[in-house]
Amino acid sequence: MTRIDFYTKVDDKLRFAGKLCAKALAQKMRVNVYAPDSVLATRFDRLLWTDSATNFIPHCRADDPLAPETPILIHEREGELLHDTLLINLDQAWPPFFSRFERVIEIVSIDHKDTTAARERFRFYRDRGYAMQTHDMSASHE
Repeated sequence: MTRIDFYTKVDDKLRFAGKLCAKALAQKMRVNVYAPDSVLATRFDRLLWTDSATNFIPHCRADDPLAPETPILIHEREGELLHDTLLINLDQAWPPFFSRFERVIEIVSIDHKDTTAARERFRFYRDRGYAMQTHDMSASHE
């Protein structure tokens, strides 16, 4: 069954997602990042190219011809999911295809609107019996 991890009180969701991608890559994991808003997907794509804190992370859009060989894929829609180990959700709703993954990461910022949406996702997963853990990032240095 899918395991869900909520990382809460994160200052910068995209930068934190980039760090999680870098960590997963170091562990030789493949990652799908769900960002159905095209503006958000583009911002995350650019961050992975330019963020000095994480250096370059090999990634591409899920519809790119290089997707089968690329460890980090950015999805704007379900489409063809080539990896099923880890999904990082950057959307305000739960991904409709989340249950095919071994692990889902939900990142929750300090923004009230984002926190409210995350509580809905938390209830959704909990009510369906998924194993969940919450990690409070306010005390860490992300």
